Amino acid sequence: MTSRAEDGGRSELEMSPEEMMASALRAAELVIERVQNLPDKPAWRGGSRSELEAIMREEPPEEGRPSHEVIERAAHEILPIAGRVDHPRFFAFVPSSPTWPGVLADFMAAGHNIFQGTWLGASGPSMLEVVVIDWFRSWIGYPETAGGLFTSGGSAASLDGFVVAREAAGAPMQPSVYMSDQSHTALIRAATIVGVRPESVRMVPTDEHFRLDMNELHGMIIEDRESGLTPIAICGNAGATNTGAIDPLDEIADYCESEDIWFHVDAAYGGFAILTDRGAELLKGLERADSIAMDAHKWLFQPFECGCLMVKDIRKLEGAFSVQPEYLQDTQWGRDHPNFGDRGLQLSRSFRALKVWMSVQTFGMAAFRRSIGQGIELAEQAEAYIRESDVLQIANPASLGVVCFRVNSRTSELNDEQLEEINEAVQTRVIEEAVAMMSSTRLRGLYSLRLCILNHTTTWEDVRFTLAAIENFGRETISS
Repeated sequence: MTSRAEDGGRSELEMSPEEMMASALRAAELVIERVQNLPDKPAWRGGSRSELEAIMREEPPEEGRPSHEVIERAAHEILPIAGRVDHPRFFAFVPSSPTWPGVLADFMAAGHNIFQGTWLGASGPSMLEVVVIDWFRSWIGYPETAGGLFTSGGSAASLDGFVVAREAAGAPMQPSVYMSDQSHTALIRAATIVGVRPESVRMVPTDEHFRLDMNELHGMIIEDRESGLTPIAICGNAGATNTGAIDPLDEIADYCESEDIWFHVDAAYGGFAILTDRGAELLKGLERADSIAMDAHKWLFQPFECGCLMVKDIRKLEGAFSVQPEYLQDTQWGRDHPNFGDRGLQLSRSFRALKVWMSVQTFGMAAFRRSIGQGIELAEQAEAYIRESDVLQIANPASLGVVCFRVNSRTSELNDEQLEEINEAVQTRVIEEAVAMMSSTRLRGLYSLRLCILNHTTTWEDVRFTLAAIENFGRETISS
């Protein structure tokens, strides 16, 4: 690197156009190489703190190094030591498999250094966010009064939604929130952040298919109101992380309307399934929610971070968040535009809508519908395979892209403790022998294996290969 004086006044933190192009090309080559080789790599790679300390611990250099050395080191020593959540056999937690246009959109937005908190700061990007949010509104079936904003993910979206729910209820002194015992921990965290005491975050028992039990909900709200609590929100799952379960959305909507309680839906991973005929059927009632959290970095195949909050009445969202400090007085010119900083907790915001727009423009909606539908179909195929197996047992039927099961031979009489040891051992072998990355859960206290199949590059052979390995490992473990 040359100094400012040697390079005709260029800042010491600038690079020449030639250096910029060379470094950008090399970075792109390394990312494309990674994507192309991904199926041949393990779906997960980790390292202990002590191992990684030896690789990464150092003082920041006083003088810079050639950029190509820095890029190579990042690509080979840092970035690969992580869960490869876009691997076709990454079935753990909730996978993310971004499209290449989405990746490029993040690069371009960062290169333009977009600040999208106000219309004044980013009119074009803000207009595009309006357009893409309107796409989402149309897909959900929301009225024209609806709107929303992009967020970092479902956690931030639900937090923003709970703020609106609290304000819609008059900001009561003793608020309470209700969700099923299958709800994501992000909802619990969001409720406590907006002022709900931990004991007033009420976990509602679920039925035999892990859906919120309406009778239990009714009883809890009656009891809580009598004790002085004010319900501010009821949360429904549109694809619970554990099982893919979908709560009775229409019934919850009926109850919320009759009791004047805000209805929030966590559709972080499952919401975009509404683009398919099967998903729209399963998610009937979603359009009746007052607010919905969705993650485009899950089943709309975008890079992290790309969540969103949709609210049926946009005036309530803006009413909960809009403030007008003197130092932002210039941002209020005109009356026909939104300042997205008035719709959520962030003023400094990146341009997230671009990746959705570029991906949809490049591939078209039909391709997205087919790719989402493929995840639903593969989970149902996996369930059929498991039901036919003599060593696997369904723990919960496939729902959206999730299927839960366990190793449990039909010919062996094993107790729950033995089965847990066997399934833990099988899961460990699946990961350590680089078959796939998968996670486990507990359903009614029973240890269960779980596959979440959302990746648009996953094929039936990937799923079949994984299930066959689990069968083989299961037989070997049972007989040992």
